[in-house]
Amino acid sequence: MIKNPFSAIILKEENKENRGSVEFQVVSFTNRIRRLTLHLELHKKDYLSQRGLRKILGKRQRLLAYLAKKNRVRYKELIGQLDIREKTR
Repeated sequence: MIKNPFSAIILKEENKENRGSVEFQVVSFTNRIRRLTLHLELHKKDYLSQRGLRKILGKRQRLLAYLAKKNRVRYKELIGQLDIREKTR
């Protein structure tokens, strides 16, 4: 049973055995980022969650940079599906 619709997008396209792929990791980080952002809107002084959010953002940024360097087409498809970056050009 999948609770997050964003991970369902990637799981439908790929095998369940491929959970270590860059796309799946970025999707799971994006889900965690969105949940933490909602949490921090309610609890503004939760500094430990803010630190965790910054760490997850950094990990996702490094994975996206790696994907953009290795396979530009997969990178553009992923950011289009997740709507996480501004579309340029």
